[in-house]
Amino acid sequence: MTNRDRLLESTRALLWERGYIGASPAAIQQRAKVGQGSMYHHFDGKRGLAVEALTTTAQDIRLRAEAALDRPGPALDRVVAYLRVEREALRGCPVGRMAFDPDVVADDALRGPVEGYFSWLTERLRQLLEEARTAEQIAPHLAPADVSVAVVATIQGGYVLARALQDPSAMSAALDGVIALLTGGKG
Repeated sequence: MTNRDRLLESTRALLWERGYIGASPAAIQQRAKVGQGSMYHHFDGKRGLAVEALTTTAQDIRLRAEAALDRPGPALDRVVAYLRVEREALRGCPVGRMAFDPDVVADDALRGPVEGYFSWLTERLRQLLEEARTAEQIAPHLAPADVSVAVVATIQGGYVLARALQDPSAMSAALDGVIALLTGGKG
């Protein structure tokens, strides 16, 4: 692994664990086991490194989501498969966590990967829920655009509850609940 790769991976881990403020250049360099010169040789400082780290994290999470959402099968089954993807409930979402960081939210470049991921996810879920409604897999009164936002909010809320209660079953209960609502208890 190159110094650049170590810096990127260290930043990704620290952003998830500590947020943008807690991911100091010194902590990044120490975790990556590289010197200051290496960091500034490869990146234009902490902000540039964080933008790339957030972009990479969002892309990785999107690939995991796509594996469930884009597989063959009925649309509702794919949404349910996505909701059943294994998550590290007590660690929280590495992208969603950034939405609580005031420095990330205030900076267009830092917020971009976060906003892009959630925009993509809600739109992809909306498309599948529209397909499910057309195929009469979900109730006809459910508005796919609203439900897609509710699904994403449930996932993110599940992380918050699991962390607050230090109980991963809170995440499972939230996801089981939204699956029951979508499937009429048949999921």
